[in-house]
Amino acid sequence: MILAALLAAASFQDIAGLDRAVSAFTGHGIGQEGGARTGIDPRLRLAPCPTVSMAWRTEAHDAVVITCTGPDWRLFVPVRAPVSAPVAVPVRASYVAPVKVPPVIRRGDPVVIEAGTAGFSISREGVALADATPGARFLVRVEDARAPVQAIAVDSGRAQLPGWGM
Repeated sequence: MILAALLAAASFQDIAGLDRAVSAFTGHGIGQEGGARTGIDPRLRLAPCPTVSMAWRTEAHDAVVITCTGPDWRLFVPVRAPVSAPVAVPVRASYVAPVKVPPVIRRGDPVVIEAGTAGFSISREGVALADATPGARFLVRVEDARAPVQAIAVDSGRAQLPGWGM
């Protein structure tokens, strides 16, 4: 009976793991300002995905889009907007020119992707599919993987998996 339940659970995507990944992506827990409004419905039966990618739905950061390309599925997780305080209108506004940060990773560069926690780390080599500045997300083609892997640029030739701070 227990073995059958474990086998059935192994045949579906880990929803609690997706909740943890959304919290890591937003930097806030479920129910907190800036975090997911609620947890993902645990009754969902999604096909297991070897690599999920996450992105903001809009620049307003109102929802996180979780995408899987192995089996093709997508979830939208609403984010709790911060309570806004009254906005003070400045008397005199000044223009500050944005600082252009050069990319540390260029398309076609070899990249080492790292992930881990205390006492555990893993790395994998791949090839960058786009330019990336420090902290920017980009895709990496990894040998033997069907779909590209999403990574965060750290330094020249180094990246980490989202949600796995080293």
